[in-house]
Amino acid sequence: MTSKCKSKVCNPPEASSGLQVTPEIVAGCQELILTDEQIQTYMTTFLDNIQRGLKKETHPTAIVKCFPTYVQDLPDGTESGKFLALDLGGSNFRVLLIELDGGNCQMQSKIFVISQDLMVGPGTSLFDFIAQCLAEFSIEHGVAAETLPLGFTFSFPVMQKGLTVGILERWTKGFSCDGVVGNDVAQMLKDAIARRGDVNIDVCAVLNDTTGTLMSCAWKNRNTRIGLIVGTGTNGCYVEKQSEAELFDEPDMGSGNVIINLEWGAFGDDGALDFCRVKYDVDIDKRTINPGKQLHEKMISGMYMGELVRLAAERFTKEGYMFEGKGSEKLFTPDSFETKFVSEIESDPPGTYVNIKKICDGLDLINATEQDFVNLRFLCECISKRAAHLVSAGLIVLMRKIGEKKVAVGIDGTVYKYHPHFHNLMVEKIKQLIEPDYEFELILSEDGSGRGAALVAAVAARVKSKPT
Repeated sequence: MTSKCKSKVCNPPEASSGLQVTPEIVAGCQELILTDEQIQTYMTTFLDNIQRGLKKETHPTAIVKCFPTYVQDLPDGTESGKFLALDLGGSNFRVLLIELDGGNCQMQSKIFVISQDLMVGPGTSLFDFIAQCLAEFSIEHGVAAETLPLGFTFSFPVMQKGLTVGILERWTKGFSCDGVVGNDVAQMLKDAIARRGDVNIDVCAVLNDTTGTLMSCAWKNRNTRIGLIVGTGTNGCYVEKQSEAELFDEPDMGSGNVIINLEWGAFGDDGALDFCRVKYDVDIDKRTINPGKQLHEKMISGMYMGELVRLAAERFTKEGYMFEGKGSEKLFTPDSFETKFVSEIESDPPGTYVNIKKICDGLDLINATEQDFVNLRFLCECISKRAAHLVSAGLIVLMRKIGEKKVAVGIDGTVYKYHPHFHNLMVEKIKQLIEPDYEFELILSEDGSGRGAALVAAVAARVKSKPT
């Protein structure tokens, strides 16, 4: 834990052929390598943002919103019974039947496709379709006659007013259904189920995928206090004392804690991250459908990571430092460099170029040399390492805020799952920066948005059944 790289320059790896990253590329990428001083500024500013989001007085103008989820209790391993889960976060959604028995979990699920017409049509039509799918699934699995608790993962921006009340703030991901923004999505689902009249489902919790990730991991590891998504987007949540969460306005019916949904993708929307943003970040932001918004997310998540690499490669090519200064039409086309390319390139063992050669061929980079392969891999490493270090710094702030010396972090998302080094980069950075008496563990979530939703429902049912 004592080794630190205080300077901006960390020596790039040497290829087995003896080739090293060219000095011009190393120099040009230094702005992407966060210094210890920058990370400390990040952590100080992020903590201040959390405090603002938690307090009633400053919440309206806070960038990091810190919404109470109204999930007060974590799984304790005694949850049992059958539960339904509905996972809606895009054009495909899942219905799950989960049976819990102590430490055992049996899960059956089915994916349903939402048509483009439903995604942009009346909100009642969307929820009627979801209720229809729920009914079909319940009949198919022989539980239509039972009244089962359902956890509803709704991965769109909502303001929660209670465990079963989620007010949609805005649609994302291509949805624009009329009559939903400003309304309670849980109630709209209940109404759609009631209109059918053929199934009995108790919608007892609405949550986002980050909360589901925390709950899913907490079922297996009782030290889990943080949930994190690093995928197409990024967000985090953590367990906070109710006394600190001034927007939490329900009586304490459980642990005295409440899970806080940070909505940390918006961190920096007020300029707080300008000290470590670079021209690539600015260029990407200008071209998005939400310029000036979700700036933290745009430095980290899978939706943007590949494009960040492409912009860097385009710059160095036009400056004559890569691909003999010639590039290709594909390389110079926005979004042509997919984020999965970053993971594939960094999966090549040092000194080998199977994946990177295939990717360069696909981008019509006919002038690519082994030196270009070494340089392009370094660009990928700088972008992905910056993302991992930003996430790690945020987690350290949360660990210290929670105040427990042993904390597990449940993590889901394609970047964390499939990037070959993201986990190790995070572990290394957290060890470097956190105090020696902290113990932490990063856990890959097993179906957080599905099983986690059922666990929220299961915990709510368990707490409700307790004698008062």
